[in-house]
Amino acid sequence: MVKIIASMGRGGVGKSSFIALMTKYLIEIGETPILLVDADPDQSLGDMVGVDLEEAGKKTITDLVEEVFFKAGGTLAGMAPSERMENAIWEEGLYEGEHFDFMAIGTKYTEGCYCTPDAALKGAIGRVAENYKYVLIDSPAGLEQLNRRISSRFDEVFEILDPSKKAFQHVRRAYRVIREVGIELGNLYLVGGYEFPEELGPVAERELGFRFLGKIAYDEMLRKFVLEGRPLLELPDDSPAYRSVKAMLEKAGYVSFRELLFPAEG
Repeated sequence: MVKIIASMGRGGVGKSSFIALMTKYLIEIGETPILLVDADPDQSLGDMVGVDLEEAGKKTITDLVEEVFFKAGGTLAGMAPSERMENAIWEEGLYEGEHFDFMAIGTKYTEGCYCTPDAALKGAIGRVAENYKYVLIDSPAGLEQLNRRISSRFDEVFEILDPSKKAFQHVRRAYRVIREVGIELGNLYLVGGYEFPEELGPVAERELGFRFLGKIAYDEMLRKFVLEGRPLLELPDDSPAYRSVKAMLEKAGYVSFRELLFPAEG
């Protein structure tokens, strides 16, 4: 069964880099195939994993929704909306790479109700996701993707924190919305962003009631990669940021089958 994972948090805390470094780790321990879903309108995840949809001749999911439901006049006779969306995603919206596939939700420009398109999109993404071992979702700063219920469940949510009262409020609001809209939730973990003091971890655990895994280490090399537009998947294994994310994922139980069978060798 596919495992659906999301990074959440306020803007600029490191959600995209966390998902990119998690992708690097899962590839290195052989936990593939992976589907990456960039649900953030800023669409920064693609740069961090080395994917340019336009250059690859692919479209965002929102562009496909507009084409299917607004420009083409609705559904084709005899074809359900979700089936048509699924076909459009496979043909025009999915970047297929060596170690992972990638899609971006994109930005909504068209006026009007998105109720039917969103329902079709949820069904189509759900069926596409069944072909993968992991689906990693880079969420926007707001909570609209929860209200749209792009996924009906999250096996893990990694909430990235900055040192602010609003960051704690974001966790509480996200958890409330997840419960209110009926999204099935496995684990919610707290992760400190680059600026989050690690000593605040126990405070976050106590006040929010979720496990604090650690913080993403400040990494000048990562900053340089982002500025130059280089994929974070190419960071060396001794990168402080990568090592910190790897340690947190191991705490959360993300290890290869080989490490489970032969822990001394891992």
